[in-house]
Amino acid sequence: MAIIKYLKSETAKVYKKSNENTVLLEALWGDRIELVSNTKVNGRYKVNVRWAKNVYIKAEDIGDEPLLELYFIDVGQGDGVLIVTPERKHILIDGGYKRSKQPHGKSAADFVDWKFFKEYKKENIELDAMICSHCDADHYGGLWDLLSNDEDDRKELDTKATKVDTFYHAGVSWWKTDEKRRFLGDESDGMLHDLLTGKTSIKYGLKKNADLRLQGEWADFLKTIIDSGASVKRIAHNPSKDFKYLKGFEEDKATSIKILGPIETRVNGKPTLKDLGSYSTNTNGNSILLRLDYGRARILLTGDLNKKSMQHIIASLQGDLIELAADVAKSCHHGSDDCSYEFLQYVNAAATVISSGDDETHAHPRPNIVAASGATGFKKIENDEMVTPLIYSTEISRSLRMGDPYEVKQDDYETPNGDIDIVLTDEAKTKVRYYRTASGALRPSKKIKSMNRLKVVDGIVYGLVNVRTDGNKILCATLNEGKRKWEVKSFTSRF
Repeated sequence: MAIIKYLKSETAKVYKKSNENTVLLEALWGDRIELVSNTKVNGRYKVNVRWAKNVYIKAEDIGDEPLLELYFIDVGQGDGVLIVTPERKHILIDGGYKRSKQPHGKSAADFVDWKFFKEYKKENIELDAMICSHCDADHYGGLWDLLSNDEDDRKELDTKATKVDTFYHAGVSWWKTDEKRRFLGDESDGMLHDLLTGKTSIKYGLKKNADLRLQGEWADFLKTIIDSGASVKRIAHNPSKDFKYLKGFEEDKATSIKILGPIETRVNGKPTLKDLGSYSTNTNGNSILLRLDYGRARILLTGDLNKKSMQHIIASLQGDLIELAADVAKSCHHGSDDCSYEFLQYVNAAATVISSGDDETHAHPRPNIVAASGATGFKKIENDEMVTPLIYSTEISRSLRMGDPYEVKQDDYETPNGDIDIVLTDEAKTKVRYYRTASGALRPSKKIKSMNRLKVVDGIVYGLVNVRTDGNKILCATLNEGKRKWEVKSFTSRF
C-alpha cells in the first residue's frame, strides 16, 4: 500500500535525480506526495508528486498533515470550485459551460479528471457532493460533462465514470408548459413557488404529460443526475430556523459547511424563494450561499448573487450578519457590478477570488468591483507592506504561448500521378478555414482568414487559483509559467 505524505513547506523543488539539482517542477504546500521509497538518498526521498513520477524531494520538506484545499478552476465564463478536505472528501461546486461550448474546449471536468486519474491514479471520480449553485448553463455544464456517457462529452477525459453521493441545488428551475416555452413557474405574491426539490420532483418534471415540465438543457442535465444514482437535495436557509449544514459537514465536524442562502420563506406550509425581478436576476440572485469552516479559517462561496439578493440576505440575517464574515470569498457573479457594497463590507474578505472569462459579452470583472473588493477587504500591514487584502482573478492568471505561422505542410497528398508533399509558404495567399466557439454558443461559427492574419496558440496555462489552509495559516497561490514557480501569498486567519 502506498505511503502518502504531504508537503509541509510553502514550496519545494522537485528534482529529477537524487544526486543532481535539475528541477522538474515546484511543489506547493499541502501537495499530496506518494513515497516510492522510504529510504533517503542524499537527503531526498523518491516520490510521485503531481504529474511527475520517480522524482526526488528533500526530506525536510515532507510532512504528515493534509490541508483543506480549494481549487478555483479557470473555466472561462462561469464558476468551478473543487474542494478537497483534510479527510480527503471531495466537493465540486459548479463547472462552467460544457466543454463543447467552451472556446478552449475545457471545463471543470478536465481538472477534476486530471486530479483523480493523474494524481490519485484512480479510474473513477468519486465526489461526496456535487453542488449546482443555480440553474444557469455556465455553472452546470461542466458538471454535466463529468456525468455524461456521451463519447463527445467525455472526449479527452481519462477516467471511466463519476460517482456522486449527493447532488445539491438551489430550487429555482427552468420550466415549460403547453402555453409557455421557458419560465420559472408561479411568481405570484412576490415569491417563487414552483421549486424543484428531490428525485421525485425531477422525475415528475421529466414526464411528457406533466402540467409543469422541466425545460431544455436544464432538463437534460437533471435527467443525467437521475441516471447517475446520486441523492438529490434542495438546500436553503430559513431565518426562522437554526442554520443547517451539508450532510457529512455538520458543525461538530473538523470541516463544516454552513448553508446561508438562498433565503427560504414558507407560504401555506410550502417553501418559496423571493421573486427578485427578471428571470436572470432570480436565477442568479437565488444562488446557493455557503460558508466553509476549518479551524479558524472561514471561506465564503457565493454563486452569482446580485445586489437585490445581497440586500435581501442582509435584511434576513439581522442579528447574524457576522455569519457573512470570511477570510476568503469567491466574488459574486464573476465580478459583476450588480453588487452590494454593504454586503462586501460585512464579508470583509482578506482574499477575494474572481472567476471570469475573456470571451464573453459581460466585460467581467468590472473595475469598480475589483476596487470595491479591495476597499472592503480586511486590511493588514506589516513592515510597511500590504499583506491583505488580496484580489485574484482566474482570467488574469491565465496565460497563452503564441506564435506566427509561416508554413503549412501536408505529407502524402493524393494526386492522379501519385502522392506528393505540399508546402504552402505564401502567408497572404494561404487561407485558413476554422471553427470558432464563443462561450456558451449553441454551435461553433465558421471563419476564414489568411495565414498572415492568424496567430498559433502554442499552449494555454489555465488561471487556476489555489487556496490552502491548516485552519490557521491561509495560503493563496498562482503559477508563474515563465519562471515555473508558484507566486505565493500567505496570511493568518483573523477568526
